[in-house]
Amino acid sequence: MHHDARVIGVWKKMWYDTYTIRRAEAISDRQEQERTMNQHKQFFQRLGAAAFWLAVWQCAAMAVGQEVFLVSPVQAVRTLLQLLPQAEFWQRVGFSSGRILLGFGLGVAVSIVLAVAAQAWHTADVLLAPVLQLVKATPVASFIILALVWVRGASLSVLISFLMVLPVLYGAVRTGIQSADPQLLEMTKVFRLPLGRRLRAVWLPAVLPAFRQGCSVALGICWKSGVAAEVIGLPNGSIGDALYRAKITLSTGELFAWTFVIILLSAGFEKLFLLLLDCVTRAVTGEVPQC
Repeated sequence: MHHDARVIGVWKKMWYDTYTIRRAEAISDRQEQERTMNQHKQFFQRLGAAAFWLAVWQCAAMAVGQEVFLVSPVQAVRTLLQLLPQAEFWQRVGFSSGRILLGFGLGVAVSIVLAVAAQAWHTADVLLAPVLQLVKATPVASFIILALVWVRGASLSVLISFLMVLPVLYGAVRTGIQSADPQLLEMTKVFRLPLGRRLRAVWLPAVLPAFRQGCSVALGICWKSGVAAEVIGLPNGSIGDALYRAKITLSTGELFAWTFVIILLSAGFEKLFLLLLDCVTRAVTGEVPQC
């Protein structure tokens, strides 16, 4: 009798465990389905919004009736397709992309160094604050005109991209550093953890989320400011030079086509960089990177 009761108890426990596991799996599957449905819903909403504004653009172009003033999206895409096979097109893309991304890379490196220095030494924080505020408040056009006195047109986009992203990334890194858990920091001091383990356990998990957000903003800023610098500095073989030539020759279709290229490059590099940064973040926090 006692043996039968034990057997029944074991079977009840097995049944309950199986029920619990299956229920958890069902909830997880339902949440995954809801997440997928929400992603599909957002995709179609964005697609519908894009189609709506393209239709508005097409109607506006038809109402104007003058391609010199406003080309249709169809004509802009046709012009872009005509540019794609040309070697000069890819040379311009490579020229501008290399310099703008170099400015962004310099901004990342310098902002991290300055943020760490400002966090470690109060004097550095006091000295850097007015300079970065000045950089943040000064119009891009003013920087471009002033910088033309100091650098060649070919290097102008590097300097301007660097200056525009520096305050954004500096602020993001400082925010991340200040959000580090004080209790964890105290534990690292008590147990005298080496610098590498402190970085991995405390600093990087605190800084990387804020840094990611800053990079998302800074990448868009550096492309806009870098191309603006090229339009004013007119370095040969750049996207900004192509925009200026399209403007003075009233090639509105080419102007819109190059604008498409800038938007696609900016969005593409942002997605790629953030994907790589997410892989680093997952590796640092101990999760398996899903690259």
